[in-house]
Amino acid sequence: MNLIQTIIRRFNLNVLSIDNVPESFSSQVYKLNLTSGETVYAKIPYNRDKLFREYRMLELLCEVIPVPKVLDFWGGDDFISGALLLSQIQGIPCAGTIDDELSFQIGLYHAKLHDVKMPGYGVEGVDGYQFLNENNWRLYIKNNFEKMKEPCKEVLERGLFEKCINHFESAFSALPHPDRPCVVHMDFRPGNILTNNNEVVGIIDFESARGGSSEIDFTKINRYVWEVNPQRRVSYIEGYSTIRPIMELETILPFYDFYDAFIAVVWCKNRGIEKNKAFLKESISVLQKSVGC
Repeated sequence: MNLIQTIIRRFNLNVLSIDNVPESFSSQVYKLNLTSGETVYAKIPYNRDKLFREYRMLELLCEVIPVPKVLDFWGGDDFISGALLLSQIQGIPCAGTIDDELSFQIGLYHAKLHDVKMPGYGVEGVDGYQFLNENNWRLYIKNNFEKMKEPCKEVLERGLFEKCINHFESAFSALPHPDRPCVVHMDFRPGNILTNNNEVVGIIDFESARGGSSEIDFTKINRYVWEVNPQRRVSYIEGYSTIRPIMELETILPFYDFYDAFIAVVWCKNRGIEKNKAFLKESISVLQKSVGC
């Protein structure tokens, strides 16, 4: 609790009560109920790059889609990565049944996000916008996979690991040409979509967002919504297509489902396998399905 008390002092807040926000897997997020009756959120990212990334993305998107307003910003010190003070959105994470109407709205807002052009493939950080090597999206994906091989090898069963390595080459070579650099969320899933009375009222958690090809951004919505109810994919695409054309999903979804799960195995290793056991199990299951185990 010392950490949040430091943040409260930094932002000069009069706090009545503090609540932890569940399912905040990377950053630490606290709900602060102020003596004034107002509710705000303090977000302490995993590192300073994520802090600046989220701050700049929220500033960029505030007039485009419903996102939290940045009320205050602290750049951190030698001990704390910094913090954002964010406004409350009157909604709850999109859980349970998603009907066609809500799915249409989700598609529409996702397309509005992807319709925001970026200067190139890259990511915001402490030192400003960092372009990918050669501004090449395909090279980034391939190099990132290569970088994850060794740590992933330490977690996966040998046979599965070898099948994953062989599978990458064939699936990667079949991808269509990436679209122009746009804002991609990187974790666009129901838990980061806030709703109220079956209306989308907010999109949250932009600490991993960057300039990329939209092809990478359909993975979570596919896994947690479309695979549960394929009809929702139809209504989502209808909403998305009112803003911009959608990419060739039949080719990109299998690859990125596999790629995302492979990267997630390393994420679980780095953040602690024991406390991320369920997510690791889910990711390994996706890999097994992808390579035909």
